[in-house]
Amino acid sequence: MKKILVTGASGFIGSSLVDRLLQEGYEVTAGIRKSSSREYLQDSRIKFLDLPYNKPEELSEILKEENFSTIFHLAGITKAKKQSDFERINFGYTKSLIDSIKGLEVKLIFFSSFAACGEGEEVNFTPRKVTDENTPNTGYGKAKLMAEEYLRANFENYIILRPTGVYGARETDYFVYFKTLNNHLEPYLGYVPQRLTFVHIDDLVEVCLLAMNSKLKGRTYFVSDGNVYLDTEFAEITKEVLGKRTIKLKFPLFIVAGLSGFMETLGKLTNRTFTLNKDKYNILKARNWNCDIDNLKEDLGFEPQTDLRKGVEKTIKWYKEEKKLK
Repeated sequence: MKKILVTGASGFIGSSLVDRLLQEGYEVTAGIRKSSSREYLQDSRIKFLDLPYNKPEELSEILKEENFSTIFHLAGITKAKKQSDFERINFGYTKSLIDSIKGLEVKLIFFSSFAACGEGEEVNFTPRKVTDENTPNTGYGKAKLMAEEYLRANFENYIILRPTGVYGARETDYFVYFKTLNNHLEPYLGYVPQRLTFVHIDDLVEVCLLAMNSKLKGRTYFVSDGNVYLDTEFAEITKEVLGKRTIKLKFPLFIVAGLSGFMETLGKLTNRTFTLNKDKYNILKARNWNCDIDNLKEDLGFEPQTDLRKGVEKTIKWYKEEKKLK
C-alpha cells in the first residue's frame, strides 16, 4: 500500500484530496499544524504530522523515516498581513521541503497557481500556456513562481499543478459570491467582461491521482475544465441554479483600486488580513484568466467531467444541505 503525505490537508482542496485517497485505499498522512481545523479530517484512518518546516534537519529525518511514495504539497497561505509572509511561507516552506527530500525515492506533486504565470494578454485574449513567459503581479503569485523555479532546479521527480478557480463543496471564497447572488445582488468590477476559467474539486482531485500514478516527471500543467466563461455567464448560471433575480451593480476599477489600497493600509494598522487588498485588486482587474490544458489531456489522459453548470449545481446543493444557503 502506498504511503501518501498531503500537506495543507485541513483546507478545502487538501481535505477533499485526503477523502479520495482514502477511498482508493491509500495510507494517508495529513500534514497540518496542531492548531489547524480537523473538521473535514475525521476519518480514523488518517495519520497526522505537524511538519517542522523551519527545522530542515528535523524535517528531513521525519520524511526519511516515514518513507512516503508521494507527497502532495498544498501547505501555504493565500492571504497575508505582510507581503513578505508570502515569500517566507509559500516559497520558504516549499524550499525546506524540497531540501529535505533530496535523495529520497519520492514523487512531489506541488500545488502552484495560475497566479504564478500571471494573467493573459487583453487584445486577442489568447489562453495562457505553460511555455509562456511568467509575469506574476501579486506577492502570492511571485512566491509561487519562486517555489516552482527552485523545485525545477533542485529536484527531478515532480509535477507542478497550476489550478485555476477551484470551487466545490467546502470552498469558502466563491461561496461569498454565491451568497451575494442569493441576496439578489450581482456585482461587476470594470466594464470589460472577464474571461474566467474554473475547475471543480472532483476534477482537480482526479488530476492529482493521474499525476501521482503517471511515470512522467518534470512537468507543469494548468488545470481547468477546458472551457472559458465570461463573468456574465458565471452569474447567469449561478442565478438559474439558485432561482434568483438580481440587481446588477457595476463598479469602476479606479474605485475598487482606491478601496483596495485603503483596506491594505487598514490591515497593516490593525494587524489583520482582509479579502480585498492590492494583491486581490490585481487579480480582479485582469480581464483574461484563460489557460490551455492540452498538455494535461495529452500527457495524463485527463478528461474533465464537470463543466461550470454541473459544478455549480453540485456545489449549491451541498451548501443548501449544509444549511449555508437557503
